[in-house]
Amino acid sequence: MNSSFAAERLLFTPATPSADAIPTIFAFPNEYSVGITSLGYQVVWATLASRTDLQVSRLFTDLHEPLPAQPELLGFSLSWELDYSNVLSLLEALDIPIRATERSSQHPLVFGGGPVLTANPEPFADFFDLILLGDGENLLGDFIAAYQQVRGSDRPSQLRHLAKVPGIYVPSLYEVSYLSEEGAIASIQPMESDIPAQVEKQTYRGNTLSASTVVTEKAAWENIYMVEVVRSCPEMCRFCLASYLTLPFRTASLEGSLIPAIERGLKVTDRLGLLGASVTQHPEFEALLDHLNQPQYDSVRLSLASVRTNTVTPKLAETLVKHDTRSITIAVESGSDRLRQLINKKLTNDEITQAAIHAKAGGLSALKLYGMAGIPGEEPDDLDQTVEMLRAVKRAAPGLRLTFGCSTFVPKSHTPFQWFGVDSQAEKRLKLLQKQLRPQGIDFRPESYSWSVIQALISRGDRRLSKLLELARHYGDSLGSYRRAFKQLKGQLPDLDFYVHENWSTEQVLPWSHLHGALPQSTLLKHLDSAMEHFPVASAKDVQIADAELVVAQP
Repeated sequence: MNSSFAAERLLFTPATPSADAIPTIFAFPNEYSVGITSLGYQVVWATLASRTDLQVSRLFTDLHEPLPAQPELLGFSLSWELDYSNVLSLLEALDIPIRATERSSQHPLVFGGGPVLTANPEPFADFFDLILLGDGENLLGDFIAAYQQVRGSDRPSQLRHLAKVPGIYVPSLYEVSYLSEEGAIASIQPMESDIPAQVEKQTYRGNTLSASTVVTEKAAWENIYMVEVVRSCPEMCRFCLASYLTLPFRTASLEGSLIPAIERGLKVTDRLGLLGASVTQHPEFEALLDHLNQPQYDSVRLSLASVRTNTVTPKLAETLVKHDTRSITIAVESGSDRLRQLINKKLTNDEITQAAIHAKAGGLSALKLYGMAGIPGEEPDDLDQTVEMLRAVKRAAPGLRLTFGCSTFVPKSHTPFQWFGVDSQAEKRLKLLQKQLRPQGIDFRPESYSWSVIQALISRGDRRLSKLLELARHYGDSLGSYRRAFKQLKGQLPDLDFYVHENWSTEQVLPWSHLHGALPQSTLLKHLDSAMEHFPVASAKDVQIADAELVVAQP
């Protein structure tokens, strides 16, 4: 056995497969150390490996378990957009055609899931036979049960049967037509009357959330045991996929599942990670802290995902310091009150400053704030206010190491800001922030603007991108390789600006219009209307809804 697999400590018991178990490969399109750190991958693997009707082998880019000669199912968990190129490489290594239309009955059904594919599977649709949309808790069982019913059938019959299972999307059974080769989408229709016109993302509504199924020193986060404390986020910042796509906000039962899960994990490791988009908003978070502050947990090292600003108390800071954590991360987005109201970030500069004071008082040595440049409706004055807010935080908590990580706004599907493009001035704004913050002794860490452009391209992409993605991979996956691919495919699809920078009409058919997220489009439009109330009235950046279209007003 490979030494990486030998080092694993399992927190579940794999089943002994039955004689007629379905030979299955479950892949993560990256190295083992990255894949095994993904809680989603761990949980799905354990769910599959606990079934007697499946024979499951894991596959990573650098190592794999013994693989079946004739797999029937091949699954991918996709957590990062650019890992698509590794999906294609793994398919090639297994001698499986990368396009679903070129596969025959001798090839496995290639399925995918994970946050990237649930958000917008369309750029990758041609590479997958089927895509599982949403939470796996119920969906995985429904998928395997439905496959068992048609296991001996021909491939088209299998796909038609699976397409009728709620949450299972079979891209090849939907026809996309376009207003022109380089235009927007005209319509997305099922090819047969008994295929659902809308595919519903599946939502698990229980109060037992995920926890690690394996702990290993070979993981990118060495020996960490992860527990999902909350799922989704109640704040609903208007750009935020992590909130809108995964609604409703769900919390793990403290006594019923959270504490028992923590006890299980701490039998095999002393490193605990509490996960969730807004961990400290668990209604019983204080009680969880009290539990972890008991003497028997003194040696436990605790890591926390991003926390909400007004939940940073001296008690939280003291607990983290006691458990070997020296810093916390808070998403503040901006120092501008108007901009925060526009994006629905319920937060004041005073609360941010208070969080820093509490962090220092509790003994933390560093605070990382996350912000964003190029938010729709942003004015130069908003950036000045962000700089002033950071200066105020530094003054209020001298000696606390302050880091400001800043990304560029990227439109995400199923959010009220999905119709906005990336601000082409955002790169200049990141440089401006850098110029003003570095002399202040604030560690400024901008995310790559070029990466934001690619993220937006994939985030808003349609099926026409599959050729482009293949070419860009061939050219090396840099921003230059995407531009080169666009040039080569000119006339066959819209240009980069259409996908990345243009504001889209609220009446146009979106690439994911046939895939239902947590909220209907009518609700997203109401939330967009609420945001528009905070836009500057007359400026070159003024974006307004007129005749149900988003229009950029020219000066």
